[in-house]
Amino acid sequence: MKKILALLMAGVFAIGLMPGTASADSAVTRIKDISKVQGVRANQLMGYGLVVGLDGTGDGNKSTETIQSIVNMLKSFGVSINQSTLKAKNVAAVVVTATLPPFVREGDNIDVTVSSIGDAKSIQGGTLLQTPLRAGNGNVYAVAQGAVSTGGFMAGRGSNTATKNFPTVGTTPNGAIVERSVEADIGADGNISLSLAQPDFTTATRVAQAINSQFGSVAKAANPGRIDISVPAYYRNNVVAFIANIEELAVMPDNSAKIVVNERTGTIVMGGDVSVDEVAITQGGLSIKVQKNKNANQPDPFSYGTTIVTRNTDVQVKEDKASTIVLPATANVSDIVGALNAVGATPRDTISILQAIKASGALHAELQIM
Repeated sequence: MKKILALLMAGVFAIGLMPGTASADSAVTRIKDISKVQGVRANQLMGYGLVVGLDGTGDGNKSTETIQSIVNMLKSFGVSINQSTLKAKNVAAVVVTATLPPFVREGDNIDVTVSSIGDAKSIQGGTLLQTPLRAGNGNVYAVAQGAVSTGGFMAGRGSNTATKNFPTVGTTPNGAIVERSVEADIGADGNISLSLAQPDFTTATRVAQAINSQFGSVAKAANPGRIDISVPAYYRNNVVAFIANIEELAVMPDNSAKIVVNERTGTIVMGGDVSVDEVAITQGGLSIKVQKNKNANQPDPFSYGTTIVTRNTDVQVKEDKASTIVLPATANVSDIVGALNAVGATPRDTISILQAIKASGALHAELQIM
């Protein structure tokens, strides 16, 4: 296994960026792609229900909550049944989840996810009975019902079974009907706010400047993640068009220099603003080989001796010649990658080198280990 020794020297000079400027590698993008309007959000819904029509793969008789749910459902239809005689192998208790998108109206359909909470083996081919879906405030916003599709299967019996995907979790496309909408009256008070996906002081300032250059002094960066905007008088009756025009404005976002490392997969992603001071990297390989051999010692012919087997251990140590490269101070990420490749560093070697450079203070970027 290769060992990495990073010999880090003091920086002679550094190439940086002037405050308020962007890297040459930064991309111009729309405000729409880096922000969203506050108040435009989805809502999570959840409900408890039953899936029926299963081919003996439902909950067993030990799932008392399933049997109790069946009894309660039948009572609502005026059917009385002895709970002790009820079999639940064709029924499964499930939790139904869904996301209520913004601006949906009553009567619209949304997808739902159906997940078994009992000991059902599969809910494939079952039918979800009418299930109210509630939000966190306890109000019902949708009602779900329909056939369940899992996209998987389970075949066989006993220990000889084959399973594909997860047959205990399924979906019902367009299986819920919206019963109540969540209105977002955007800009009713003459103000809207934008939330940046990646909060940054420089980006927030540039977004406000781009809006002001188009519509006058209507925008102000309240903090690195929010820009407050006053809707001009001539757009008060058409806030949607005003937001659409803002979203199409082009800005050059700015981000802090960052290197993201995934140690499990050896993946390394570097931003274009990563810079280092002058540094010397030395890489050497040490290989140790231990080999055991068996030797047989035969006695002389026509003698009374016996054959003796001996074991010899042979140890070989080999140290490869170290390769050294000097990396000058640079603000170009391609120079960093090229220098590490020049010394024959593998992705995992590169991770060790980057950690050592960061520890010395020569790496001017945030190092994030996943």
